[in-house]
Amino acid sequence: MMNFEYISHSENDTMNFAEKLASKIKMGDIIVLNGDLGAGKTKFTEGFLRFFGLSNEVCSPTFTIVNEYHADNINIFHFDVYRLSSSDEFYAIGGDDYFSAGICIIEWGNIVKDALPKDYIEISFSKSDTNENDRILNVHTYGTKNDYLFDN
Repeated sequence: MMNFEYISHSENDTMNFAEKLASKIKMGDIIVLNGDLGAGKTKFTEGFLRFFGLSNEVCSPTFTIVNEYHADNINIFHFDVYRLSSSDEFYAIGGDDYFSAGICIIEWGNIVKDALPKDYIEISFSKSDTNENDRILNVHTYGTKNDYLFDN
């Protein structure tokens, strides 16, 4: 497990951080995004998808649970599990079947934490107390598969 903190000073900073991370992510990787409404989870996803040339397609999957994006040789699944009450509902929609089918980004992933595999990245977003535009991104890797992503 690896932990570190990144301070984003703007939506563009958040998007650039996500784009840099996307350049290192591989098939089967899972990123869990937690944080209050307006904390930057969707902007992160926008930046992540920008790396794959998909930035114009981003919308929050709040009412569909999952949006699927298809880039060259990779599928990206963007979940918003806010409306689910438990991991049982996640399993019922086949959520865990997506894990090996591409890259998964799961907003509000703490709701389905017990359905996640042992290796995943969790990013918790919080608003700064000192600057309304700043966001604090606390990054944690679970398992050891993704520790190398944050070496530099």
